[in-house]
Amino acid sequence: CMQHRLVVRDASSLQIRQLYTCLDQIQYIEWSSDSLFILCAMYKRGVVQVWSLEQPDWHCKIDEGSAGLVASCWSPDGRHILNTTEFHLRITVWSLCTKSVSYIKYPKACQQGVAFTKDGRYMAVAERRDCKDFISIFVCSNWQLLRHFDTETQDLFGIEWAPNGCVLAAWDTCLEYKVLLYSLDGRLLSSYRAYEWPLGIKSIAWSPSSQFLAIGSFDEKVRILNHVTWKKITELDHPAIISSKKTIVYKEVEKSPTVDRERLSFPPTRALASSLFSTQSKYDISPMPVSLQYIKPVADRANPKVGVGMLAFSADNCFLATKNDNIPNAVWIWDIRKLKLSVVLEQLCTIQCFQWDPCQPRLAVCTGSSRVYLWSPAGCIVVQVPGEGDFQIVSLSWNSSGDSMLLLSKDNFCVCYLEREEV
Repeated sequence: CMQHRLVVRDASSLQIRQLYTCLDQIQYIEWSSDSLFILCAMYKRGVVQVWSLEQPDWHCKIDEGSAGLVASCWSPDGRHILNTTEFHLRITVWSLCTKSVSYIKYPKACQQGVAFTKDGRYMAVAERRDCKDFISIFVCSNWQLLRHFDTETQDLFGIEWAPNGCVLAAWDTCLEYKVLLYSLDGRLLSSYRAYEWPLGIKSIAWSPSSQFLAIGSFDEKVRILNHVTWKKITELDHPAIISSKKTIVYKEVEKSPTVDRERLSFPPTRALASSLFSTQSKYDISPMPVSLQYIKPVADRANPKVGVGMLAFSADNCFLATKNDNIPNAVWIWDIRKLKLSVVLEQLCTIQCFQWDPCQPRLAVCTGSSRVYLWSPAGCIVVQVPGEGDFQIVSLSWNSSGDSMLLLSKDNFCVCYLEREEV
């Protein structure tokens, strides 16, 4: 989206397929699950517009009026829209098919207050009533209430379903280390607490098989719970000095570009000038022991940069990638089969984002530079984004097919296409 215009492009050729004009500046966009509709939210105006790709002349406008709008999303069926009003007074469920409206009261204003099961059958909503936390579970086919129960939390911070849809994880505010695991019928299966007084949970991730729940915390550790007893099976540390010879540390180093003297011409061509003055980088394997850059957090400021803030499982369930905010330039890759540290990627700049390929164990990393970094069990490479100017990648997103990747800077985007190996 560009201001009030929405541009739809073909993912393989980047040709413009459709161009839509909205009522105001677009602040959020989201595809429906079947890719037939696009939702455009304009929070300042309290309006949502929906566009159809099959019927470009059709469109839908939802105006929340004086209630305002702070969040909007699709339901898994791609035919209902959930709008959260200002001050989290209610969630309004709008149907595109029947034009009916349903209301869900008292949604809690927290980081992750609405969660759908992967199959799209159930929705869990975090609620706050009479200074107590509750969770309501709804059936998405008719939006009927299935279960409503209170939670043993001081200040519920987020909820997330396991990929198999059988267990719901709920965790408390960072001031209280507590993870609660509930069944679909609202029974408390287990409660986990690693320690009591210091700052607690910072991030959570389910493994794709639903066998493991990884919990990153402010004490710079990741604890992994198993799905049978919901007890801790291991604790993963993030030390500043790595001495294990079984761990490979790839260190990014800059190298000056080499230019063939016979090709030199004055004035040099634009492409040659770009290669002359842009530094390139590569990976070297560091000898043990390795000292990583460690930043001591400022204790008297809010949201201190400390603890494990990012973690993600690979699609095949074999690897876990983590980032410890105290060591901002490193990505840690753990072998889940051995529960051991396998690889550390030490970058020149702070890690902005990383994401696993949805089809194979391949991790893409960006650091705010014009390079994207790819790791797989076979090794890792640095890919320079071609083009003029400084393209600083601050975020990336894989295509669901795994053969291309969207790279985003503050003002531009580009698509990185990866060649598939012939089997």
